[in-house]
Amino acid sequence: MTVASSQPVQITLPDGSVKTFDGPTTGAQIAGSIGAGLAKAAVAVLVDGVPKDLSAPIAKDAAVSILTAKSPEALEILRHSCTHLMAQAVKRLRPNALLEDGPPTEEGFWYDIKTEPPLTPEDFDAIEKIMAEIVKEALPIERIVLSRDDARTLFSARGEKYKLDLIERIPEGDTISAYKQGEFVDLCRGPHVPTTGIFKAFKLMSVAGAYWKGDARNDQLTRVKGTAFFTEKELAGHLQMLEEAKKRDHRKLGRELELFMHHDWAPGETFWLNKGNLMYKQLSRMMSELCREEGYEEVFTPMLFKVDLFRMSGHWDHYRDNMFVVPGQDSRTLEAADIAQWAARLEAEAATAVPAEEWNTAKAELAKLTTASARLSFLLKLKQVGGKHWNLFEKAPGVFVTMESAANGTYALKPMNCPSHMLVFRDRRRSYRELPLRIHDQGVLHRNEASGTLGGLTRVRQFCQDDAHIFLAQEQIEQEITQLISLIKRVYTAFGMEFARVFLSTRPDDFLGEKETWDRAEKALENSIRANGMEFKINAGDGAFYGPKIDFIVRDCLNREWQTATIQLDYQLPARFGLKFVNRNNEDEQPVVVHRAIFGSFERFFGILIEHFGGNFPTWLAPVQARVLTISDKYEGYATEVFDTLRRHGVRAERDFSAEKIGSKIRDGRNMRIPYLLVVGEKEEASRSVAVRSQTEGELGAISLDDFLARIDKEKAIRF
Repeated sequence: MTVASSQPVQITLPDGSVKTFDGPTTGAQIAGSIGAGLAKAAVAVLVDGVPKDLSAPIAKDAAVSILTAKSPEALEILRHSCTHLMAQAVKRLRPNALLEDGPPTEEGFWYDIKTEPPLTPEDFDAIEKIMAEIVKEALPIERIVLSRDDARTLFSARGEKYKLDLIERIPEGDTISAYKQGEFVDLCRGPHVPTTGIFKAFKLMSVAGAYWKGDARNDQLTRVKGTAFFTEKELAGHLQMLEEAKKRDHRKLGRELELFMHHDWAPGETFWLNKGNLMYKQLSRMMSELCREEGYEEVFTPMLFKVDLFRMSGHWDHYRDNMFVVPGQDSRTLEAADIAQWAARLEAEAATAVPAEEWNTAKAELAKLTTASARLSFLLKLKQVGGKHWNLFEKAPGVFVTMESAANGTYALKPMNCPSHMLVFRDRRRSYRELPLRIHDQGVLHRNEASGTLGGLTRVRQFCQDDAHIFLAQEQIEQEITQLISLIKRVYTAFGMEFARVFLSTRPDDFLGEKETWDRAEKALENSIRANGMEFKINAGDGAFYGPKIDFIVRDCLNREWQTATIQLDYQLPARFGLKFVNRNNEDEQPVVVHRAIFGSFERFFGILIEHFGGNFPTWLAPVQARVLTISDKYEGYATEVFDTLRRHGVRAERDFSAEKIGSKIRDGRNMRIPYLLVVGEKEEASRSVAVRSQTEGELGAISLDDFLARIDKEKAIRF
C-alpha cells in the first residue's frame, strides 16, 4: 500500500532506535526498511501497543513493533484470521450458509454458522481440504471501510441477515469495516494477517449447538471450533497436550478415584464422596490455619438474606439474573387474569423504558409469543423492566409470584460474601487501631448459572470460596497488598504451580470516585507487584467501576493457564453501606475494602488440581496416603499391626487383605494413584519392615516401619 507524503513521521522501534519517514507509512514499509527477512516474516504490527494490519497507515509519530510468528500477540491474530479462512471454505462448500460471528480464543477459534443440514465432524475433511486450497491461492487480505448504508447493501445482497443485525448494533460514529479475501467478505474490526498463504497448520476440532445472541428462543446455530498455529510442530504439540488433558479430565478422574459425583436432581451441585471430602476439608483447614496465622478473623455468615441487602450493595441491579430468589410468607401466586394485566402493564412501560433499537427487536420477539405467560416472562427479562419490578418474578415456568410486602416478602441466596461482611464491619463503631481488619469466610454461595454452562467442578451453582475482605485505611493499601501477594505466591509454591501472567486492571471510563484516589490506588497496586519481583501487564480500563484489581494466572503441568487468585480494591461498597472508622484525628473516615481470594472457589480449584496432578496427588493432599497389601492371608496379623501403626501415626491408610494375587493388588493401588503401597510377606514380617512401592519413584525395597514413618512424616508436613 502506498501512502501519500505529507509531514515527516518518526517511528520508535523496540530497541529505542528511531526511523524517520517522509510522510505516513505502514507496518509493511517499516519492516521492509529494516530488512527483507523481517518484511517476509511480518504478520502484523503494534502501533503504540495496539495491534494493526501491516497495511494500516501510520500518519503520526508512534512506537512500533513488527509482529512475527515469534511474537506473543501474533497467534491471536493468526487465529482470528483463520476464522475467516474457515468461513470462506464453508461458504464454498455450502453457498447458502449464513455466518454469525467468529472470534479467536485461548485454545483456537470458533464460528457460529446457520446451514441446513447442520455441519457435523463428518464435514471437517471437506472443509479443511477447501481451506488448504485457499491457502495455496495466497489471497491478499484487504481491509475495507464502509458507510452504514454501503455495509447494509453489501451484506443484504449476500443474504447475510445475522451480519445485518450486527451492523445495526454498531454504535453511531464507530467505523464499520470488513475484510475481503478473494470472493469472500466478512464484517470485522480486524486486524488480520496479510495473506491466506501464511497459514501452515490448522485443524477443525468439534461442533456444538449455539443460539443466535445466546437466546434459546432464537435461531439455532452450529458452533464450529478449530485451532491454528504457525507451524505443524506447534499444532502437533497442542494436539498431544489435548490427548493428555483428556486422560486428566477432572470429571473422569473424579469418578474413577471416587472423589465426587453429580446428579440430575441437583444440577450444578457437587456430592463430595468420602475421599474427595477428605481432600476438600484438608484444603479448607489449611487455608483457615493460614488465615488465622496472618491475623484474619474467620466468620460464618448466613446464606439467605432479604433482597434489600443486595439492593443496598448494588448486586440486585447488576446480578439479579444469577441469583436464586426465594419467596417469603407474604408471597402470592398470580392467577391467569393477573398475569394478563401484568403483561399489558409491563409492555406499556417497556415502550418508554427500553432504548428504541432494543425495543424494536424486543417487539418483534413479543409478536411471536401467543400467551400472556410467555409475554410476561419475556418482559421480566428486560433489565429496564424486570429490575424495576423486583418483587415480581417467575418462580417456575409460567408460575409468577408477587410479594405483597416488599420489606419482608423476598429473599435470595447469597452469591457472594461481601455484603454480609459489610454488615459485620458496621455492627459496631470501629477504630483505626483495628485496621487492617481481615475477615475470612468459607460460607456456602449459590449462583444461578445457565444449565448449558455447567460442567464438572469448573462451573457450578453451589460452591465455597476461600473468601476474605480486608478493611483498611487508604495509606495502608500498598503494605497490605505487598504482603498479600507474597502470601499468594507462598500458597501456590506448595502445589508446584507458577504464575504465568499477572494483570493489573485500571480505571474504566465509568469509574466512580475521584481520579486522584484511583491514581494513588493503582500506583499502590503496581508498587506491591514490583515489590514481589513479579512481571505484570496493565489491562487499561479493565478494572471494575468501583476499583482497580490484580488477577493472577497460573500455569499447570500441561502449560495451560488458569485465572485463580484475585485482589480487588473497592471504594463503592463502603460508601453504599456508610462504613466509617475513627481515624487518628478522632474523625470519621471511610475505609477501603480489599476483596481477595487465593484459591477462588474450592470447587474450581479442586478441578484444576486434579488435572494438574493427573490424580497423582502429593502425599500431604492424597485422600489415601498408604495402602497395606498382604502376599497371603498368613501375614494378615503383621499386616494388621502395620496398618494400625500407620493410623495411630496420623497416616490416611487403607488395607487390602483380599485373596487376590499380589500383582492384582498392586495394579489396583496404582490405578487409584495411592502414593505408597506397602507389601507385607514372610521377609517383611521377619525383619519388621515393609516392602515399599512409591507411585512416583517405583520400587524402594524393604524399609523398616520406623524409617517409612519418618519418610512420610516429612511429606505430610506441608504448610502454606
